[in-house]
Amino acid sequence: MKPKLQEAKEGDSRISPTLPEGVKNFMIDIDGTICDDIPNEEPERMLTAKAFEGAKEIINKWHEEGHVITFFTSRIEEQRAYTERWLKDKGFNYSGILFGKPRGGNYHWIDNHLVKATR
Repeated sequence: MKPKLQEAKEGDSRISPTLPEGVKNFMIDIDGTICDDIPNEEPERMLTAKAFEGAKEIINKWHEEGHVITFFTSRIEEQRAYTERWLKDKGFNYSGILFGKPRGGNYHWIDNHLVKATR
């Protein structure tokens, strides 16, 4: 379930649409955040990763409440099948997956919209 985007304006000009009031856009890492931290160099371990206790329940609760759940991972596109299979097998509900997040940490996100970081 994806919430319908709402048209937004600045003065008389249209700008990028926004989510409805109260709907959050969660961008969630996979490795080391919802499961064991597995490097891209060991994809064979991705299917056997252990999900962290409580991760599925809170993410599925947010999804059920109508929030957008997007996994944003450093895994590469070639690991999509493993990743989608693991998420399905573990019972995670989500809206989408973005692959290719830069590796190495120390992220500084600059955007024209409010960004909140949670650890």
